[in-house]
Amino acid sequence: MTGSTPTPFAPAPFTAADYKARMDRAAASAADAGLAGLLVAPGPDLAWLTGYRPTADTERLTVLVLAAGQEPTLVVPTLEAPDAALAAGAGALSLRDWTDGKDPYAATAPLLDVDGRFGISDNSWAMHLLGFQKELPGTSYVSLTEALPMLRAVKDAAELERLTAAGAAADSTYEEIKKVPFAGRKESDVAADLADLLRRFGHSQVDFTVVGSGPNGANPHHEAGERVIENGDMVVLDFGGLLHGYGSDTSRTVHVGEPGAEEQRVHDIVREAQEAGCRAVRPGAACQDVDRAARAVITDAGYGEYFIHRTGHGIGVTTHEPPYMIEGEELPLVPGMCFSVEPGIYLPGRFGVRIEDIVTVTEDGVRRLNSTPRELAVVN
Repeated sequence: MTGSTPTPFAPAPFTAADYKARMDRAAASAADAGLAGLLVAPGPDLAWLTGYRPTADTERLTVLVLAAGQEPTLVVPTLEAPDAALAAGAGALSLRDWTDGKDPYAATAPLLDVDGRFGISDNSWAMHLLGFQKELPGTSYVSLTEALPMLRAVKDAAELERLTAAGAAADSTYEEIKKVPFAGRKESDVAADLADLLRRFGHSQVDFTVVGSGPNGANPHHEAGERVIENGDMVVLDFGGLLHGYGSDTSRTVHVGEPGAEEQRVHDIVREAQEAGCRAVRPGAACQDVDRAARAVITDAGYGEYFIHRTGHGIGVTTHEPPYMIEGEELPLVPGMCFSVEPGIYLPGRFGVRIEDIVTVTEDGVRRLNSTPRELAVVN
């Protein structure tokens, strides 16, 4: 693989003040939603709110308690407290630890309204939710995604800077992958090249490298396998990961050798649908409007039954998060929201096509965070 490595992107780190602002906003949003507070378990929400990412996936309770008018408190096992105290947001919260042999739910209970309704992280362990219900039988719970779907959806300038850099790194990866041989190599070989390139262009984590050649391209989430790519194959490429804690995700479809007329036509339809979806992005439009715009193009062209997934998903500290661009999602688009626009057509047993950009809502429309050509590229 050729090409130079760009100067590494080095954003200013988030500060305790940044995390305090996020926790304050989350607590206020919870109160506005009629909740007594939030219980945030290890995972993307905790990382976004505090900068704390526990190194161990443990059964020991770790939970951030947020409530309006109350100091944020992170409850942690005693043996994890030193690491928690080093988190970037630790200066904006209080730490409360509990030791093995003690009841962590009893230790947390004084922080909670005994009759309150709380938002709780989607990925919380069931044993912890049951523990709180047993300790405080008057409480009730709702998932954070259901209660506060916009919690992480609107990005600030520093987050947008990171997402922009991640998108640029993915674009560089695409430009380089077009230079490698496809024909005669396994899908897994090209996937390994994609992963290497993402890391070379700054990614610390590679989340997925979809390489769907020929009939495998008709499976949107095909995992690159042992199929040998042949001359005449359409190849769906979908790849991304995290750079400085924020995600990239882009898809392009290439063809090994010159495409046939139907392959070119299907690709043109998807490209037109992707353009229509992006044009629908503007403040005040509903998430479902993006899906409707892209889907209408594909349906009108006679391929509606072969567009089998939503048009887009949010992106931030994870590569897939709310909001979702799908029929029935009436959340309004707000400046700073970032999500994918990725229509596709999947013809079983034959080939698939998908084109995907990450976009952000601006004050007067949309800005793409991916800028590589969307025309059908020919590779060797």
